[in-house]
Amino acid sequence: MLHPTTPGPTSPRRWRPALEWEGGGVRVVVGAVLRDGDGRVLAALRHSPPGWELPGGKVKPGESERAALVRELREELGVTVEVGDRIGPDVPIGQDLLLRAWTAVVIAGEPTALEHAELRWLAEHELDSVAWLPADRPIVTALTAPPGHHRPDRTARSSQP
Repeated sequence: MLHPTTPGPTSPRRWRPALEWEGGGVRVVVGAVLRDGDGRVLAALRHSPPGWELPGGKVKPGESERAALVRELREELGVTVEVGDRIGPDVPIGQDLLLRAWTAVVIAGEPTALEHAELRWLAEHELDSVAWLPADRPIVTALTAPPGHHRPDRTARSSQP
């Protein structure tokens, strides 16, 4: 996870890796790049603030990121998933949250919008057809980047809760 360093008078706020959870510090939010058999990505429409996101949620103290993603997708979508690898950049959200995305596959159940207004499966060419929340945009951008290439996204610092 990341913690802010103190910026100098002319330097922007920078982020540095932290080795472990520190209560009161930056809290990790996990998001799932959940793909169906055709390779489409599941997008979820939030009620508030309105906008499309990768499903997931906050990691609880003492919980691993993988375990949090399994729990959150069970709560939000009613599915059991197997979590794969990390994907995309770490994305700071305000001063105290950090979004990290993981690949995942459904191993039981059918995704249902239990906590979202709508769910939509999007093919790669459709990823830009919805209004992604600012924190999710760098991850979505990374999904369409050529392998080994990371395209920077200027919207990485977000105020999404």
